[in-house]
Amino acid sequence: MDSERALGRAWQGGPAAAFHTRLTELGPRLGGSPGERRAADLVVDAFAEEGLGPRIERFELAAWERGDAALSVSGERDGAPIERAFGALALPYSPPGDVEAELVDVGYGTPDEIADADLEGAVAVASTTTPAEMGRFVHRMEKYGHAVEAGAAGFLFANHVDGQLPPTGSLRFDAEGSIPAVGVSKETGDWLREYAELGATASLRVDAATEPGESQNVVGSLGPDTDEAVVLAAHYDAHDIAEGALDNGCGIACLVAALPVLRALEPDCRVVVAGLGCEEVGLIGAEDLADRLDLDSVRAVVNVDGAGRVRDLQAYTHGHDGLADLVERVVGGAGQPVALEETPHPYSDHWPFLRAGVPSLQLHSTSSEEGRGRGWGHTSADTRDKVDYRNVREHGMLAALLVAELAGSEPERVDTGELAAALREADAEAGMRAAGLWPEEW
Repeated sequence: MDSERALGRAWQGGPAAAFHTRLTELGPRLGGSPGERRAADLVVDAFAEEGLGPRIERFELAAWERGDAALSVSGERDGAPIERAFGALALPYSPPGDVEAELVDVGYGTPDEIADADLEGAVAVASTTTPAEMGRFVHRMEKYGHAVEAGAAGFLFANHVDGQLPPTGSLRFDAEGSIPAVGVSKETGDWLREYAELGATASLRVDAATEPGESQNVVGSLGPDTDEAVVLAAHYDAHDIAEGALDNGCGIACLVAALPVLRALEPDCRVVVAGLGCEEVGLIGAEDLADRLDLDSVRAVVNVDGAGRVRDLQAYTHGHDGLADLVERVVGGAGQPVALEETPHPYSDHWPFLRAGVPSLQLHSTSSEEGRGRGWGHTSADTRDKVDYRNVREHGMLAALLVAELAGSEPERVDTGELAAALREADAEAGMRAAGLWPEEW
């Protein structure tokens, strides 16, 4: 099948929508869970259908299990008592515990806001979003880490999206956190900020457990059997409160959509294709894959995390000028818009590769209608009805074109000293240290 014919067939449909439907109807697939193992079987079938010779590669993790969470507030307004209970959702790797302490509003939870607050022994409430003037996104793990360093006894993560949607998201990578933490809805967050001004007390209880567990990657390959390779990867796990249709059901479906196109394009070197487990709880599958590969022989990694969710492709090039030029040439040459983001970040499956000097591209998506943050992602509203399969198949086609182009080129390796400098320039070092992500050798 020639490339134009393959692209035409992909545009008309293909296996991605059916794969995505089966994936999202499986139920929860948090890293290390039975649901994630069932999802891996679907990925095996999809890879086998395209002749990738898939295999399961197992690895260990600290498997976290969600229990109940409870949040209440007590205080007074104008001499009248306040006693209220609110819905709350334990955040992955929250330890179990009971906390009763003063409620303190830290706004967006930026480093400066947390530094300016008196959090010693208090319960902090921070927004899921970041002010535009920050110039970078402040990740949940960073906010939590800074709150811990400031002496907080508990952490409340308040959504900025309407709809009574408590958010989830890991507090650490593959390790239990230090203080109990929960997600609360935007509507609850509005009340909490008001009660913090009144000097109210928050009572927080989290039931959870972290035990040794096991997960898996699904790995195959296509193209010639060369020593050097390009890695194409997407994670198939998701948080256990929804279908994970957007995060990252769309991403792994884009990868599935890319496979027949990529095979028809006949890449010049081997392409290692990986469905990764346990991204949401710490990039654990990506770390295992990177450990098994000879990274000196990996020309580049393409991490499909966020593609296919909304209309336009977004490419994170992590400061690599050659990748930025390649993306603009390939995607622009296909007559498609692309938004480039050059600032490096460590919060997805490219990180174990980028950290080792491998040129790394993350494919995401963006829309003028989408606000800052994750939107429906990491909430119970991350469901299949939000997905437009035209975006999935077209971003899959673009991913295939990009991988094929990378397979025929040799992008310059990443200088890790320059990468560290770029992260420092982006004011990311302190937050990465707070999250336990800054490489000690740097």
